[in-house]
Amino acid sequence: MSRREVLKFFEENKAYMDDMVNTGIERNRKGYAKLILKDKDGNPVKNASVKVNQKTHEFKYGANLFMLDELESDEKNELYKKYFADAFNMATLPFYWDDLEPEKGKQRYEKDSPKIYRRPSPDLCIEFCEKNGIEPREHALAYDNFYPKWLGDASPNEVKAEMERHFREIAERYADKIDTIEVTNEMYWDHRRTVMYDEDDFFEFAYKLARKYFTHNKLAINEWAAVWYGEGRITDQYYAYIKNAMYEGAPIDAIGMQFHMFYKKEDELSSTSKVYNPYQLYKIMNRYAKLNKPIQITEVTIPAYSNSEEDEKIQAEIIKNLYSIWFSHENVEQIIYWNLVDGYAAFAPQGDMKSGENYYYGGLIRFDFTPKPSYYMVKNLFQKVWHTETEIGTNDEGKAEFKGFYGKYDIEITVDGKTVTKEIDFSKKKSDRFEITL
Repeated sequence: MSRREVLKFFEENKAYMDDMVNTGIERNRKGYAKLILKDKDGNPVKNASVKVNQKTHEFKYGANLFMLDELESDEKNELYKKYFADAFNMATLPFYWDDLEPEKGKQRYEKDSPKIYRRPSPDLCIEFCEKNGIEPREHALAYDNFYPKWLGDASPNEVKAEMERHFREIAERYADKIDTIEVTNEMYWDHRRTVMYDEDDFFEFAYKLARKYFTHNKLAINEWAAVWYGEGRITDQYYAYIKNAMYEGAPIDAIGMQFHMFYKKEDELSSTSKVYNPYQLYKIMNRYAKLNKPIQITEVTIPAYSNSEEDEKIQAEIIKNLYSIWFSHENVEQIIYWNLVDGYAAFAPQGDMKSGENYYYGGLIRFDFTPKPSYYMVKNLFQKVWHTETEIGTNDEGKAEFKGFYGKYDIEITVDGKTVTKEIDFSKKKSDRFEITL
């Protein structure tokens, strides 16, 4: 079997996919920005030459930041930071309670906290994000499977009390720095750390408690990749339990969907054929859009299976198709790739290419820290393909407009031989009119 068979349904449905992608991007990711140029006396600036250059996207795309300063050499650590900052505008930060507070009362928030593999401290991550203009995203606030072991013998009420303390501490430190708070994650485990996981009100309690302390944040739910294998019906498990939780008053603001394709190479075709299909992807997104909440593609892993040229090229093609489909859908607002570099997944010991990540080669960067075609694919989509640069001129009323992707722009204005540069924030959520005084 040729590995290219995994692209079968993308290729067979290319006309449909291209139409949905192109139409969706034009409709959902772009708008008309109206510029009004005036001089200091309020008079229109006529016949000005205006160069428009997009600097950032409003749409968020990134990866987890779990290997920040976790690598085995300074050289690798610096390359990791460079590759991350050059390609992304969002980072998922680890807030697994067991590693944030391995001993009761001994939290690991500060930058110089004791090291735990793949769990850089929140303060260290926030510092990196602020330095590089990257929006941080919190991951797994109430993820019982990673609750601290010292909670194991606690009663439901004792767990609730500790949850409240934990939520309050995190909100006090980070609520004004992190917009997206992922409250629950992977509610399908058949084992748990605390008795609270078995309680009927765990779900609603967690969200209502989160809203108490994260009053202005976006509260997100997250679930594993099985969601994409559903039938797009109201009876799909994830859809049903979100709807029920909202009915019970859980303040869910965004719906997270993982997309880890963790399958053996010999099982890739049979295991992915349903979800490597544009019709299936749009059907699932359209169903969840009926909940009137934004969708976040929270954890993506697309295996290459080797470092061969063909395998890496196929990985990049799959990523291009998936990202284009997700980016085109009105309700999707974030896409987060999971592990940036091969060989450093949770199930692979540090620097161990004999297990774990070696099995999938699921990163965008090779273990030797050279970028794969998939890295450049993601970077180029957002920085070149989905990017606006144009030149326009003002009319007699000092007005001009352009159609572009939502994001921040440098507006270079030249009139009477003089040039000034202004910045505008062109957002789908705000006014499309910009009055600029020269």
